[in-house]
Amino acid sequence: MRKGILGIAAVSIALLGSLTACGDDSKGSGGGGAKIGVILPDSKTSARWETADRKYLQEAFDGAGVKADIQNAQGDKNAFQTIADQMMTNGASVLLMTNLDSGTGKAVIQKAKSQGVTVIDYDRLTLGGGAQFYVSFDNVKVGSLLGEGVAKCLTDKNAANPVVAYLNGGPTDNNATLLKTGYDGVLKPKFDAGQYTKGPDQAVPEWDNTQAGTIFEQMLTSQPNIGGVVAANDGLANAAIAVLKKQKLNGQVPVSGQDATVQGLQNVLKGDQCLTVYKAIKKEAQAAAELAIALTKGQQGQANGTVRDPEGKADVPSVLLEPKPIYAANVKDVVADGYVTKAELCTGEIAALCASNGI
Repeated sequence: MRKGILGIAAVSIALLGSLTACGDDSKGSGGGGAKIGVILPDSKTSARWETADRKYLQEAFDGAGVKADIQNAQGDKNAFQTIADQMMTNGASVLLMTNLDSGTGKAVIQKAKSQGVTVIDYDRLTLGGGAQFYVSFDNVKVGSLLGEGVAKCLTDKNAANPVVAYLNGGPTDNNATLLKTGYDGVLKPKFDAGQYTKGPDQAVPEWDNTQAGTIFEQMLTSQPNIGGVVAANDGLANAAIAVLKKQKLNGQVPVSGQDATVQGLQNVLKGDQCLTVYKAIKKEAQAAAELAIALTKGQQGQANGTVRDPEGKADVPSVLLEPKPIYAANVKDVVADGYVTKAELCTGEIAALCASNGI
Protein backbone atom coordinates (compact mmCIF):
# COMPACT_ATOMS: atom_id res chain seq x y z
CA MET A 1 0.00 0.00 0.00
CA ARG A 2 1.75 3.15 -1.18
CA LYS A 3 -0.56 6.11 -0.74
CA GLY A 4 0.55 9.46 -2.03
CA ILE A 5 3.08 8.16 -4.53
CA LEU A 6 1.69 8.88 -7.95
CA GLY A 7 4.35 7.57 -10.24
CA ILE A 8 7.90 6.37 -10.63
CA ALA A 9 8.76 7.76 -14.03
CA ALA A 10 11.44 10.43 -13.77
CA VAL A 11 10.14 13.93 -14.15
CA SER A 12 11.93 17.20 -14.47
CA ILE A 13 10.69 20.14 -12.46
CA ALA A 14 11.62 23.66 -13.47
CA LEU A 15 12.60 25.93 -10.64
CA LEU A 16 9.96 28.56 -9.92
CA GLY A 17 11.37 32.06 -9.81
CA SER A 18 14.90 33.15 -10.40
CA LEU A 19 17.62 31.70 -8.19
CA THR A 20 20.96 33.19 -7.40
CA ALA A 21 23.76 31.25 -9.04
CA CYS A 22 26.30 29.72 -6.71
CA GLY A 23 29.11 32.22 -6.57
CA ASP A 24 31.18 30.79 -3.71
CA ASP A 25 33.08 27.64 -4.52
CA SER A 26 34.97 27.47 -1.24
CA LYS A 27 34.65 24.17 0.62
CA GLY A 28 33.38 23.49 4.10
CA SER A 29 30.54 24.45 6.37
CA GLY A 30 29.97 27.99 7.53
CA GLY A 31 27.33 30.68 7.68
CA GLY A 32 28.78 33.56 5.68
CA GLY A 33 28.34 33.18 1.95
CA ALA A 34 26.80 29.70 2.11
CA LYS A 35 24.21 29.36 -0.65
CA ILE A 36 22.80 26.21 0.93
CA GLY A 37 21.46 26.14 4.47
CA VAL A 38 20.74 22.79 6.13
CA ILE A 39 18.67 22.51 9.32
CA LEU A 40 18.64 19.16 11.12
CA PRO A 41 16.00 18.56 13.81
CA ASP A 42 17.77 17.21 16.91
CA SER A 43 20.18 14.59 18.17
CA LYS A 44 17.96 13.10 20.89
CA THR A 45 15.26 11.18 19.05
CA SER A 46 17.70 9.41 16.72
CA ALA A 47 21.48 9.31 16.52
CA ARG A 48 21.31 9.37 12.71
CA TRP A 49 21.02 13.14 12.33
CA GLU A 50 24.50 13.80 13.69
CA THR A 51 26.26 10.49 13.03
CA ALA A 52 25.02 10.00 9.48
CA ASP A 53 23.07 12.85 7.86
CA ARG A 54 25.44 15.64 8.84
CA LYS A 55 28.48 13.63 7.78
CA TYR A 56 27.12 12.51 4.43
CA LEU A 57 25.65 15.90 3.52
CA GLN A 58 28.94 17.62 4.35
CA GLU A 59 30.88 15.06 2.30
CA ALA A 60 28.58 15.64 -0.68
CA PHE A 61 28.89 19.43 -0.51
CA ASP A 62 32.65 19.26 0.00
CA GLY A 63 32.99 16.88 -2.93
CA ALA A 64 31.18 19.36 -5.15
CA GLY A 65 33.21 22.29 -3.81
CA VAL A 66 30.08 24.02 -2.55
CA LYS A 67 29.86 25.94 0.73
CA ALA A 68 26.97 24.91 2.97
CA ASP A 69 25.93 25.84 6.48
CA ILE A 70 24.70 22.79 8.44
CA GLN A 71 23.10 23.40 11.84
CA ASN A 72 21.00 21.37 14.28
CA ALA A 73 17.98 22.91 16.05
CA GLN A 74 18.29 20.37 18.90
CA GLY A 75 14.52 20.02 19.22
CA ASP A 76 13.96 23.74 19.82
CA LYS A 77 11.23 25.17 17.57
CA ASN A 78 12.26 28.78 18.23
CA ALA A 79 15.88 27.93 17.45
CA PHE A 80 14.74 26.24 14.23
CA GLN A 81 13.12 29.45 13.00
CA THR A 82 16.03 31.60 14.17
CA ILE A 83 18.53 29.41 12.33
CA ALA A 84 16.46 29.62 9.14
CA ASP A 85 16.27 33.42 9.41
CA GLN A 86 20.03 33.69 9.90
CA MET A 87 20.74 31.43 6.93
CA MET A 88 18.51 33.48 4.63
CA THR A 89 19.98 36.74 5.94
CA ASN A 90 23.44 35.37 5.21
CA GLY A 91 22.51 34.68 1.58
CA ALA A 92 21.21 31.11 1.39
CA SER A 93 19.16 30.63 -1.77
CA VAL A 94 18.18 27.04 -0.89
CA LEU A 95 17.09 25.65 2.48
CA LEU A 96 17.29 21.90 3.03
CA MET A 97 15.41 21.16 6.23
CA THR A 98 13.96 18.43 8.43
CA ASN A 99 11.08 20.00 10.30
CA LEU A 100 10.36 19.55 14.00
CA ASP A 101 6.67 19.76 13.22
CA SER A 102 4.63 20.97 10.27
CA GLY A 103 3.59 24.20 12.00
CA THR A 104 7.15 25.36 12.52
CA GLY A 105 8.21 24.11 9.12
CA LYS A 106 5.31 25.86 7.40
CA ALA A 107 6.25 29.22 8.95
CA VAL A 108 9.84 28.84 7.71
CA ILE A 109 8.74 27.85 4.21
CA GLN A 110 6.34 30.78 3.91
CA LYS A 111 9.07 33.24 4.91
CA ALA A 112 11.53 31.57 2.53
CA LYS A 113 9.10 31.85 -0.37
CA SER A 114 8.56 35.55 0.38
CA GLN A 115 12.32 36.02 0.01
CA GLY A 116 12.69 33.93 -3.13
CA VAL A 117 14.41 31.07 -1.30
CA THR A 118 13.70 27.52 -2.43
CA VAL A 119 12.96 24.86 0.22
CA ILE A 120 13.63 21.13 0.08
CA ASP A 121 11.86 19.09 2.75
CA TYR A 122 14.42 16.50 3.84
CA ASP A 123 13.18 13.16 5.20
CA ARG A 124 9.93 14.68 6.58
CA LEU A 125 7.24 16.38 4.54
CA THR A 126 5.93 19.67 5.94
CA LEU A 127 2.15 19.38 5.68
CA GLY A 128 0.62 22.48 4.09
CA GLY A 129 4.09 23.96 3.73
CA GLY A 130 4.44 24.06 -0.02
CA ALA A 131 8.12 23.10 -0.23
CA GLN A 132 9.25 22.88 -3.84
CA PHE A 133 10.80 19.42 -3.34
CA TYR A 134 10.81 16.50 -0.93
CA VAL A 135 13.65 13.98 -0.53
CA SER A 136 13.03 10.89 1.57
CA PHE A 137 12.47 7.19 1.64
CA ASP A 138 9.15 5.64 0.74
CA ASN A 139 7.84 5.78 4.28
CA VAL A 140 4.69 3.78 3.60
CA LYS A 141 7.02 1.02 2.37
CA VAL A 142 9.12 1.38 5.54
CA GLY A 143 5.94 0.90 7.57
CA SER A 144 4.96 -2.13 5.50
CA LEU A 145 8.36 -3.68 6.21
CA LEU A 146 7.86 -3.09 9.95
CA GLY A 147 4.50 -4.88 9.85
CA GLU A 148 5.81 -7.68 7.64
CA GLY A 149 8.80 -8.15 9.93
CA VAL A 150 6.76 -8.52 13.10
CA ALA A 151 4.41 -10.91 11.27
CA LYS A 152 7.38 -12.98 10.07
CA CYS A 153 8.86 -13.23 13.56
CA LEU A 154 5.49 -14.15 15.06
CA THR A 155 5.15 -16.91 12.46
CA ASP A 156 8.68 -18.12 13.25
CA LYS A 157 7.63 -18.37 16.92
CA ASN A 158 4.39 -20.20 16.01
CA ALA A 159 2.43 -17.52 17.88
CA ALA A 160 -1.30 -18.23 18.12
CA ASN A 161 -3.61 -15.18 17.92
CA PRO A 162 -0.97 -12.83 19.40
CA VAL A 163 -1.84 -9.41 20.79
CA VAL A 164 0.09 -6.83 18.73
CA ALA A 165 0.74 -3.38 20.18
CA TYR A 166 1.65 -0.23 18.25
CA LEU A 167 4.26 2.20 19.57
CA ASN A 168 3.89 4.93 16.96
CA GLY A 169 6.14 7.89 16.21
CA GLY A 170 5.43 11.52 17.05
CA PRO A 171 1.84 12.59 16.29
CA THR A 172 2.98 15.83 14.61
CA ASP A 173 5.41 14.03 12.25
CA ASN A 174 3.88 13.11 8.90
CA ASN A 175 6.41 10.27 8.61
CA ALA A 176 4.79 8.62 11.63
CA THR A 177 1.43 8.79 9.83
CA LEU A 178 2.92 7.24 6.68
CA LEU A 179 4.64 4.51 8.69
CA LYS A 180 1.40 3.61 10.41
CA THR A 181 -0.40 3.52 7.06
CA GLY A 182 2.18 0.95 5.99
CA TYR A 183 2.08 -1.39 8.95
CA ASP A 184 -1.67 -1.07 9.38
CA GLY A 185 -2.02 -2.12 5.75
CA VAL A 186 -0.16 -5.33 6.56
CA LEU A 187 -1.64 -6.11 9.98
CA LYS A 188 -5.25 -4.89 9.83
CA PRO A 189 -6.31 -7.79 7.57
CA LYS A 190 -4.86 -10.17 10.18
CA PHE A 191 -6.79 -8.39 12.94
CA ASP A 192 -9.97 -8.51 10.86
CA ALA A 193 -9.48 -12.22 10.14
CA GLY A 194 -8.95 -13.04 13.82
CA GLN A 195 -5.35 -14.20 13.23
CA TYR A 196 -4.02 -11.46 15.51
CA THR A 197 -5.63 -9.32 18.20
CA LYS A 198 -5.19 -5.56 18.04
CA GLY A 199 -3.48 -4.37 21.20
CA PRO A 200 -2.72 -0.91 22.62
CA ASP A 201 -2.06 1.72 19.96
CA GLN A 202 -0.37 4.93 21.07
CA ALA A 203 1.80 7.69 19.62
CA VAL A 204 4.96 8.81 21.41
CA PRO A 205 5.16 12.62 21.64
CA GLU A 206 8.20 13.95 19.75
CA TRP A 207 9.55 10.38 19.40
CA ASP A 208 10.85 10.75 22.97
CA ASN A 209 12.46 7.50 24.07
CA THR A 210 11.94 8.14 27.78
CA GLN A 211 8.24 8.74 27.24
CA ALA A 212 8.14 5.63 25.05
CA GLY A 213 9.36 3.52 27.96
CA THR A 214 6.68 4.91 30.26
CA ILE A 215 3.98 4.45 27.64
CA PHE A 216 4.98 0.87 26.89
CA GLU A 217 5.21 -0.01 30.58
CA GLN A 218 1.61 1.18 30.94
CA MET A 219 0.63 -0.87 27.89
CA LEU A 220 2.18 -4.01 29.31
CA THR A 221 0.60 -3.43 32.72
CA SER A 222 -2.86 -3.08 31.18
CA GLN A 223 -2.37 -5.96 28.74
CA PRO A 224 0.35 -8.36 30.02
CA ASN A 225 -0.20 -10.80 27.15
CA ILE A 226 1.23 -8.50 24.44
CA GLY A 227 2.89 -10.84 21.96
CA GLY A 228 4.36 -8.43 19.42
CA VAL A 229 5.28 -4.76 19.23
CA VAL A 230 5.41 -2.57 16.14
CA ALA A 231 7.79 0.17 17.30
CA ALA A 232 8.30 2.94 14.75
CA ASN A 233 12.08 3.30 15.17
CA ASP A 234 15.05 1.77 16.97
CA GLY A 235 14.91 4.23 19.86
CA LEU A 236 11.28 3.38 20.61
CA ALA A 237 12.08 -0.29 20.13
CA ASN A 238 14.90 -0.14 22.67
CA ALA A 239 12.58 1.57 25.16
CA ALA A 240 10.09 -1.29 24.76
CA ILE A 241 12.86 -3.90 25.00
CA ALA A 242 14.09 -2.37 28.28
CA VAL A 243 10.59 -2.82 29.73
CA LEU A 244 10.33 -6.37 28.37
CA LYS A 245 13.68 -7.22 29.99
CA LYS A 246 12.28 -6.36 33.41
CA GLN A 247 9.63 -9.05 32.82
CA LYS A 248 12.14 -11.45 31.25
CA LEU A 249 10.15 -11.24 28.01
CA ASN A 250 12.89 -9.85 25.78
CA GLY A 251 13.53 -12.14 22.86
CA GLN A 252 10.12 -13.72 23.31
CA VAL A 253 8.09 -10.74 22.10
CA PRO A 254 9.06 -9.62 18.56
CA VAL A 255 9.75 -5.87 18.35
CA SER A 256 10.29 -3.91 15.14
CA GLY A 257 12.44 -0.83 14.58
CA GLN A 258 14.02 1.29 11.89
CA ASP A 259 17.13 3.41 11.22
CA ALA A 260 19.70 0.59 11.60
CA THR A 261 21.36 2.35 14.53
CA VAL A 262 24.23 0.57 16.28
CA GLN A 263 21.93 -0.07 19.24
CA GLY A 264 19.16 -1.36 16.97
CA LEU A 265 21.51 -3.67 15.08
CA GLN A 266 22.93 -5.02 18.33
CA ASN A 267 19.40 -5.69 19.58
CA VAL A 268 18.68 -7.54 16.34
CA LEU A 269 21.83 -9.66 16.71
CA LYS A 270 20.91 -10.47 20.33
CA GLY A 271 17.43 -11.55 19.27
CA ASP A 272 15.75 -8.87 21.37
CA GLN A 273 14.59 -7.01 18.25
CA CYS A 274 12.96 -8.77 15.33
CA LEU A 275 14.27 -6.44 12.63
CA THR A 276 15.34 -2.94 11.85
CA VAL A 277 14.72 -1.16 8.56
CA TYR A 278 17.83 0.21 6.91
CA LYS A 279 17.56 3.42 5.00
CA ALA A 280 20.77 4.11 3.11
CA ILE A 281 21.09 7.63 4.47
CA LYS A 282 24.25 8.22 2.45
CA LYS A 283 22.15 7.87 -0.72
CA GLU A 284 19.42 10.10 0.72
CA ALA A 285 21.96 12.77 1.67
CA GLN A 286 23.68 12.57 -1.71
CA ALA A 287 20.38 12.88 -3.55
CA ALA A 288 19.37 15.88 -1.44
CA ALA A 289 22.77 17.56 -1.82
CA GLU A 290 22.77 17.07 -5.60
CA LEU A 291 19.30 18.58 -5.83
CA ALA A 292 20.24 21.55 -3.63
CA ILE A 293 23.40 22.22 -5.61
CA ALA A 294 21.53 22.11 -8.92
CA LEU A 295 18.91 24.54 -7.63
CA THR A 296 21.50 27.06 -6.42
CA LYS A 297 22.89 27.08 -9.95
CA GLY A 298 19.48 27.77 -11.47
CA GLN A 299 19.28 24.29 -12.95
CA GLN A 300 16.23 22.04 -13.07
CA GLY A 301 15.69 19.66 -10.20
CA GLN A 302 15.15 15.97 -10.88
CA ALA A 303 12.41 14.01 -9.10
CA ASN A 304 11.35 10.37 -9.51
CA GLY A 305 7.80 10.71 -8.23
CA THR A 306 5.42 12.81 -6.17
CA VAL A 307 4.05 12.60 -2.65
CA ARG A 308 0.61 13.91 -1.79
CA ASP A 309 0.41 16.67 0.79
CA PRO A 310 -3.12 16.10 2.15
CA GLU A 311 -3.20 19.41 4.01
CA GLY A 312 -1.86 21.51 1.16
CA LYS A 313 -3.82 19.40 -1.37
CA ALA A 314 -0.76 19.31 -3.59
CA ASP A 315 1.51 16.70 -5.15
CA VAL A 316 5.06 17.53 -4.11
CA PRO A 317 7.85 16.61 -6.58
CA SER A 318 9.87 14.01 -4.72
CA VAL A 319 13.01 11.93 -4.75
CA LEU A 320 12.08 8.64 -3.06
CA LEU A 321 14.52 5.91 -2.11
CA GLU A 322 13.92 2.24 -1.26
CA PRO A 323 14.28 0.92 2.32
CA LYS A 324 15.63 -2.53 3.22
CA PRO A 325 14.61 -4.91 6.04
CA ILE A 326 17.51 -6.07 8.22
CA TYR A 327 17.38 -9.30 10.24
CA ALA A 328 20.29 -10.91 12.07
CA ALA A 329 21.39 -12.78 8.96
CA ASN A 330 21.89 -9.64 6.87
CA VAL A 331 23.17 -7.13 9.45
CA LYS A 332 26.45 -7.63 7.59
CA ASP A 333 24.96 -5.73 4.63
CA VAL A 334 24.74 -2.54 6.71
CA VAL A 335 28.39 -2.93 7.74
CA ALA A 336 29.45 -3.65 4.15
CA ASP A 337 27.66 -0.48 3.07
CA GLY A 338 29.80 1.53 5.49
CA TYR A 339 26.83 2.84 7.46
CA VAL A 340 28.24 1.40 10.70
CA THR A 341 31.68 -0.05 11.32
CA LYS A 342 32.49 -3.49 12.61
CA ALA A 343 34.51 -1.87 15.40
CA GLU A 344 31.57 0.11 16.79
CA LEU A 345 29.03 -2.67 16.28
CA CYS A 346 30.88 -5.79 17.38
CA THR A 347 31.80 -4.89 20.96
CA GLY A 348 31.75 -7.10 24.07
CA GLU A 349 29.23 -9.92 23.90
CA ILE A 350 28.19 -8.80 20.41
CA ALA A 351 31.56 -9.87 18.93
CA ALA A 352 30.64 -13.54 18.96
CA LEU A 353 27.21 -12.80 17.49
CA CYS A 354 28.86 -10.78 14.74
CA ALA A 355 31.16 -13.68 13.91
CA SER A 356 28.31 -16.18 13.79
CA ASN A 357 26.41 -13.90 11.41
CA GLY A 358 29.28 -13.39 8.98
CA ILE A 359 30.40 -9.95 10.10
